[in-house]
Amino acid sequence: MASVQAVTESRSAEHEDDKVSDATAEKHDAALAAVQRLLKAQGVRSYVVHTIVLRLFGDGRPYSLGQRRRCAPELTVHGDAGWTVATVIMGSRSGCYLVSMRDGRDIETVPSETPEKVASLILTTRFDGGRA
Repeated sequence: MASVQAVTESRSAEHEDDKVSDATAEKHDAALAAVQRLLKAQGVRSYVVHTIVLRLFGDGRPYSLGQRRRCAPELTVHGDAGWTVATVIMGSRSGCYLVSMRDGRDIETVPSETPEKVASLILTTRFDGGRA
């Protein structure tokens, strides 16, 4: 059985690459909101996931909150049956939309100036070749 410390360390390492500053997270959130508005106009359900990682100290300090980090926001798009059709994040270095369709194997890169291309890609995949 894994120790609590080992599990905590693995979770910390898992989210280390996703770490972004508050300003970057807000900028990415605005870009994802543009795609979300375009999808909503077409009747497509989606939501943005915001993840905040809190690392707590358990050594008796007066304030147990030790470290707070934000992860990159993620737009999740659902099909009619409730299955996840696509996931969209912003590339931390490139600033492009990274669109992962259905099974997550293929990732499309779309320039950040064109949220309508992201919406079109999702709508095309969603209605072309089978509904999720």
